[in-house]
Amino acid sequence: MKLLRCALSGLIFLASVLAVTAVHALPPAQGRVVLTITGPLDLANDVGKATFDMRMLEALPQHSFTTSSPWYKTPVKFTGPLLADVLKAAGARGVTLNAVALNGYKVRIPTSDASLGVVLARLIDDQPLSVRDRGPLFIVYPFDSAAALRTSTYYGRSIWQLSAIEVE
Repeated sequence: MKLLRCALSGLIFLASVLAVTAVHALPPAQGRVVLTITGPLDLANDVGKATFDMRMLEALPQHSFTTSSPWYKTPVKFTGPLLADVLKAAGARGVTLNAVALNGYKVRIPTSDASLGVVLARLIDDQPLSVRDRGPLFIVYPFDSAAALRTSTYYGRSIWQLSAIEVE
């Protein structure tokens, strides 16, 4: 009888762990993958990586800000999920992000920058970003929110045509 109770307790524990994991698991991408995150991840949805299609990114809370930048003549509105929310969705753990563009260009971004309100812009002035217009994803800082962000350091960390993030 004692053995049966132990076995039953073990099964209940295992079922609760699996239920919690299922609730917090990142679902697999159903459409074309637009962002791949690799490195130390707690919530990968593919072997060793977290992949996102555009619908998955759209399902995250969306944030918008209008800001000036060196790339546009007038301030424009950027909309997309916060970098912090995307990293959280993947369960990313690390101190540095290597953001990679479609052409292989890379920039290093401290993970702590995610606390600055950085978005993975998917819309510009409420229109989808095409590859021609620096899309489909563009890491953008809210430059007009603080003078400290209007420097070459933060402009240099803004990467367009984002396709991957390598977490270190």
